[in-house]
Amino acid sequence: MPASSRKHSLSELSSHFELDLQGDGKHLVDSVGTLQSAGPEQLTFLANRAYRKYLPSTRAGAVVLSEEDASFCPTNCLVAKDPYLAYARLAARFDQRPAASPGIHRTAIVPDSARIGRDVSIGAHVVIGPECEIGDGCAIGAGTVIEADCRIGAGSRLHANVTLGHAVQLGCRVIVHPGAVIGSDGFGIAFASDHWEKVPQLGSVRIGDDCEIGANCCIDRGAIGDTVLEEDIRLDNLCQIAHNVRIGAHTAMAATAGIAGSATIGKYCLLGGGAGIAGHIEIADRTTINARSQVYHSITEPGTTWSAHLPATAVQDWTRNLARLRKLDQLARKVRALELQLGKLTDHEQ
Repeated sequence: MPASSRKHSLSELSSHFELDLQGDGKHLVDSVGTLQSAGPEQLTFLANRAYRKYLPSTRAGAVVLSEEDASFCPTNCLVAKDPYLAYARLAARFDQRPAASPGIHRTAIVPDSARIGRDVSIGAHVVIGPECEIGDGCAIGAGTVIEADCRIGAGSRLHANVTLGHAVQLGCRVIVHPGAVIGSDGFGIAFASDHWEKVPQLGSVRIGDDCEIGANCCIDRGAIGDTVLEEDIRLDNLCQIAHNVRIGAHTAMAATAGIAGSATIGKYCLLGGGAGIAGHIEIADRTTINARSQVYHSITEPGTTWSAHLPATAVQDWTRNLARLRKLDQLARKVRALELQLGKLTDHEQ
């Protein structure tokens, strides 16, 4: 990350973020870097043990790490119970991306009926529909389209080329990354003998406070009633949320995860990359779904972890295993028949 215009002493950072400083409190840092590449004026962190091997040779000015790793650190360190969380908070001090300047670009289209709050930034070629409400301190990026009757809470930021469909509601401090589409029609179709007919999607989308929607995510409007994301939900890039899905607060989904229509996801859930949830099922609070797993039935026990994928193996091994997998049912029937012949099954099992 490029150096910031201001340097921070380690004693200042230690005091403000309530971290235990081991080393020179007067040492100054002006940016962040990786454990391998950071220089003497940069801050880095160690949270994953796989990277511990790089710690003895780091040239960083300071490392955020756990008490367990502090004795191996050759430089200044800031000791934290959760090094990754501490680093996230510290790194915000070095974020040099410019804030949007308040004002409405001359090419933007903003109707008289739209209610625009104080200190709002509206970029080039933005189109805002009638009766929309944009809260104080919002930033609307270039090329964004906001259809009629939308509500955007204070402090939210929509990056370039975001689309909000009719009557979408965003809470306060929501971040929407480029290309996301919120409030497009859900996949509602009915087959009429020899052709498909569209099912009107008459609901909308409601997103709570402090959510973050990744680039090119698609969140469909409800068919009847709304698609709902509660507060503090984090979606990585390219996630698909179908119509009438409800996602509980503080849930996070990695890239390309998808949820089919009318599924309900609990609070504090984690979905790995490419995970898929079938429609019309429920996932209990604090459930973890590992990457690429497909879930077809409700999960009712909170706090459990689920996985339904086979890791990659050498193609020769996979081919042999697949050939045997195709015969698994036949093999199970043979084993059952043998058990019956040998009297191994109880009356209950039979």
